[in-house]
Amino acid sequence: DDEDGDEGEEGEGEAGAGKKKKKKKKKGGGGGGAVVKTFKLPEQDNSPLLLIANWKARDDHRQCAEFNIPIGEQYPDADYPLGEIQEYVGDNAFRTTSAEKRELERLHTYDYEKIRKAAECHRQTRRYVQSYMRPGMTMTDVVQRLEKKTHELISANGLECGWGFPTGCSLNWVAAHWTPNYGDNTVLQYDDVCKLDFGVQVGGRIVDCAFTVAFNPKCDSTIQASKSGTNAGIKAAGIDARMGEIGGTSRGPSSPTKSS
Repeated sequence: DDEDGDEGEEGEGEAGAGKKKKKKKKKGGGGGGAVVKTFKLPEQDNSPLLLIANWKARDDHRQCAEFNIPIGEQYPDADYPLGEIQEYVGDNAFRTTSAEKRELERLHTYDYEKIRKAAECHRQTRRYVQSYMRPGMTMTDVVQRLEKKTHELISANGLECGWGFPTGCSLNWVAAHWTPNYGDNTVLQYDDVCKLDFGVQVGGRIVDCAFTVAFNPKCDSTIQASKSGTNAGIKAAGIDARMGEIGGTSRGPSSPTKSS
């Protein structure tokens, strides 16, 4: 259907003065809906990485196979993916139906938009790093490629957006927050357990995610215990949740590591 434009087409002189103005059609993308190009991405095989699922094939991905389209160009209308939604439970379930609480939630849209943009950048960077992280690489190379891709996808701009913090890639007995300095020649080994932790920030809102990278099946039970505990903690988290209760929920029985 035609929509009202800002100006109509008029006839010339007095003859045109009595003519009805014609409505101009708005060009494609009207109403804020920009035309976005999509790509076919094949399934990504993550089988070399223990207990990290494959990325499924998609025919409508907004990222290309080279992974070099910035997030802002993929989502020009800022309609970033919502991700996984955790519903309110227990005493907080009323927040789903309360008009007051729903309005308060709406007022946070400004923050959510930035958080979801950072989350989508993190998700795509995560897929990228899982495609190349293998034994034999130096940890410096792993981190530099990851951080370069983060800057590329988020269109890093000073304090407005960029890295959330230096990438953590702690190995084995190092629990967290280790990152290689320039000139460090540490090489990722088949028997190593790496805790990869990196963040993306947009407008000061940091999205952070850590996951375990390992190759030797002897680590299966330990990684599975960690995943189960993390997922249990996420389900228990929420407004007014007590930190001790979240920790107690996520702390399950320890699983012994398989012997070599």
